[in-house]
Amino acid sequence: MQLASAKRTSIQINGERMETTAATLAELVAHLGHADNAVATALNGEFIPRAARAATTLAQDDQVEIVAPRQGG
Repeated sequence: MQLASAKRTSIQINGERMETTAATLAELVAHLGHADNAVATALNGEFIPRAARAATTLAQDDQVEIVAPRQGG
């Protein structure tokens, strides 16, 4: 019996090339440790609301931006 390996996709996250097995934007955000954080996400320059992340699939060479609010002055 052979186990199926997860498909790896090469994408850019905040300008850095990365390989991921995440199939959706929601999976990627969780994998990066932001699942419980308030972050803004964009895919290929288009804002993706939190409610739409689970239905937003990732593809080869996608450009993802993840922005977290910062405090300071």
